[in-house]
Amino acid sequence: MARNTISSLGSVRRRRATTLADAGQVNAPKGGAALDSRVREQRSLWNNAWRQFRHHKLAMAGLIIFVLFTIITFIGPLVYNEEVNAPFAYTSGEGPSFRHPFGTDSLGQDMLARILYGGRISIAVGLVAAFIAITLGTLIGAMAGFFGGFADSLLMRITDLFVSLPQLPLLLLITYLFKESMQDFGDRTFGSSNFGVFLLIVTVIGILAWMPTARLVRASFMSVKEKEFVEAARSVGATRSMLISRHILPNVLSPIIVAATLEIGSAIITESALSFLGLGFPSDVPTWGQMLSQAKDYLPIYPHEALIPGTLIFLTVLSINYIGDGLRDALDPRKSQ
Repeated sequence: MARNTISSLGSVRRRRATTLADAGQVNAPKGGAALDSRVREQRSLWNNAWRQFRHHKLAMAGLIIFVLFTIITFIGPLVYNEEVNAPFAYTSGEGPSFRHPFGTDSLGQDMLARILYGGRISIAVGLVAAFIAITLGTLIGAMAGFFGGFADSLLMRITDLFVSLPQLPLLLLITYLFKESMQDFGDRTFGSSNFGVFLLIVTVIGILAWMPTARLVRASFMSVKEKEFVEAARSVGATRSMLISRHILPNVLSPIIVAATLEIGSAIITESALSFLGLGFPSDVPTWGQMLSQAKDYLPIYPHEALIPGTLIFLTVLSINYIGDGLRDALDPRKSQ
């Protein structure tokens, strides 16, 4: 009797174990699918930043304006085929019309064609000069913040030296001294003297604008390199280059991106100032700043000649600054919760 009872209990236990195993096999995919779904639902930093950025109305408006300006200035000359440099081709000082949507300037040249051509140069100068400034600032700030000690002191003293220099007079002096030689270099090397001037302007602007980024990156590196995950990577034998490139730099990209947007606007204004003072591109290259310089003598007679390029400079720089504000808020971890 006892044997039969024990045998019955054993068979019941085996059937229960088999039933539970079958249930586990049936439910396992469901649990795995739920886990995969939860993983997919987790927002990454960049997805969350984009979600925050989209809710910043001024930043989205700035992004739309800047993208439209960029597309129009780079594609527009392919569609609108008016001559850029054709003095007295039309009546001087015509107001906006169907034939000339932005009117003509004091020399009878189509304003829209010149605006489109000059916009490409102004935006390209802003992008390339900002890239040079951000690259230099990131390299110097990263070395100072990571190594510390003597390297930090030396690099920061160099940074202080550049900060103390009179930026605009030095920019004007360098451009004045090397403009002709860079025109010859561009003509010999690239077949375009204007490209040599472009290289000179973006290089000088970039070299004189890296200091704020260097200080920002240095402070970020000094903070992040003391974190536990960096110490853990160092303890398992990660090299210095691996620590910088894989562990520290990705965690300081947010302020670098924000600084880059602000540098673009600053570079556009600097190039416009150079052209306005007659030390930028040659007079036959219609940048927005050069058009303002040409229009200053005719402002009471042909106000549209100055208002149109001035308004475009204002809107472009303002849109870039709004983009920077939106990125700063979107990449702020305190606002991403």
